Amino acid sequence: MRRTKIVCTLGPSTNTLEKIEELIREGMNVARLNMSHGDYPEHKKRIDWVKEVRAKLGVPVALMLDTKGPEIRLGSFKNHQIQLIEGQQFTLTIREVEGDETQVSVSHKGLVDDVSVGVKILLDDGLVGLEVQEIKGTDILCRVLNGGSVGDHKGVNVPGAHISLPAVTEKDVADIRFGVEMDVDYIAASFVRRASDVMEIRKILEDAGNTSIQIISKIENQQGVSNVDEILRVSDGLMVARGDLGVEIPNEEVPVLQKVLIRRCNAAGKPVITATQMLDSMIRNPRPTRAETGDVANAVLDGTDAVMLSGETAAGKYPIEALKTMAKIAGRVERALTMVPRETVKCEKRDTFSVTNAVSHACYSIAMDLRAAAIITPTRSGSTARRVSKYRPMPCQLIATTNDEHVYHQLALIWGVHPFLTQLWPDIDEMIDYSVKAASERSLVKNGDVVVITAGVPVGVSGTTNLLKVHVVGDVLVRGRGVGNKTAFGRVCVVRNEEDAKKKFLAGDVLVTPMTDNSLLPYIKKASAIVVQGGDLLSHAAVVGLALDIPVILDAENACSVLKDGIHITIDPSTGFIYNGETKTA
Repeated sequence: MRRTKIVCTLGPSTNTLEKIEELIREGMNVARLNMSHGDYPEHKKRIDWVKEVRAKLGVPVALMLDTKGPEIRLGSFKNHQIQLIEGQQFTLTIREVEGDETQVSVSHKGLVDDVSVGVKILLDDGLVGLEVQEIKGTDILCRVLNGGSVGDHKGVNVPGAHISLPAVTEKDVADIRFGVEMDVDYIAASFVRRASDVMEIRKILEDAGNTSIQIISKIENQQGVSNVDEILRVSDGLMVARGDLGVEIPNEEVPVLQKVLIRRCNAAGKPVITATQMLDSMIRNPRPTRAETGDVANAVLDGTDAVMLSGETAAGKYPIEALKTMAKIAGRVERALTMVPRETVKCEKRDTFSVTNAVSHACYSIAMDLRAAAIITPTRSGSTARRVSKYRPMPCQLIATTNDEHVYHQLALIWGVHPFLTQLWPDIDEMIDYSVKAASERSLVKNGDVVVITAGVPVGVSGTTNLLKVHVVGDVLVRGRGVGNKTAFGRVCVVRNEEDAKKKFLAGDVLVTPMTDNSLLPYIKKASAIVVQGGDLLSHAAVVGLALDIPVILDAENACSVLKDGIHITIDPSTGFIYNGETKTA
């Protein structure tokens, strides 16, 4: 199963219940609502469809509301579009004017105070460049550095400048409250510049009565890059928003910064999304370019939790094909990583001061050493699953069971995590049994698989991860007291006496009997294991088993009636357990 998650932006190209169901069936893990476009009824309809389909299919899909943020945009042009020529004069004004080839309004009234002579201003993601020549009251007089066409409401960027826009606009506040009303799982906060911006959004969520919504901070400008450590500390994750970032900083810096931000998030155990123009040509074409394929693959190799589709699924001609393509690329790269694992995150020294971090790291290490089929983390908040995920355990599965529906959907964003929604467990044993059963029912583990379980006691209390258990999946038929170091697998032969043994014992059988004596010695020598209903460490079975290096289970109550002739069982002396069928306890 694919471990790297996929975020799909919903829009006109995916604006039906059927299209959204197709996206979810093809592997969409997170549905993104871009609040820069559309109105509330439109977004509500899409949210309702996602909720309907994810409930119908029984799969986790997170809802992410992406705020517009403190953007600067141009006003409207008389003919909706103009052509600027290199070297011409062009004016940006804070006055309300109808735009033409000589001037246009800008949305940010403080721009005249934020720029100075010589500053570069970029329009439409850098396609057109201006240089400030003079500032006259309400007007910024510019020279066109490179020409091109410019349309209504295109974005304005001023690389390196400190823009005096509020961190959270009035529209953002209204949009976040709408997100709370719609019970979304994540807020993607645009143009985050400092930690206080994130805390302002947390206060809005708190005032609106929902603190369970998580905040993904979008790093889109130089201020965000400079303050990324403080931003990450107060955020639940980051988005590497390469579109605006590539306008604000030199293009050649973006790939390096992408790797740095992904590593920071991996080390912190917080999710990171790599976004913008990943399969951009698929907005128009049914196949990606080789460069785009490499871009997606590179993000997966970097260790991103998720890759994102924007216009490809929101407004493109081939939304489903784009999703399938991204899933194929991610899956293929992951198969290569399974064969040649990438360098994993090291456990930081400060992690040892946290019981949860230490147990999570130990869980990962034990799972790798034992080649476990899965790590299972029953969780209330999702914290343990996120911490284990940061070590990128491969090839074992990472399964998180939770009774909290918000956490269930939020974990759909986290690398490698397969979330299951379960009931609230009354005690630790039932919690473990239920979690293993849920994983088995979904064919993620099978009888005989070794799984490593990490959880918290008392059950259901968030932040108490303090338990680690190695568990073998399977039916334990009988429990007893083990003698010896070897496990054994064989066919059951129940004998009451020597006559029984003569009639039905075959070499390699597991000899099951009430007690042993010397009359059974010829058969014991050919047995793969001995199971007796009584006995102690000085009994005949124990002494002979040690002498012949044959595994023995003593004091196996009701073994002669529970274990039937001809069934195959596994003997594990280290636990004293007898399992139905063959297991991997060795």
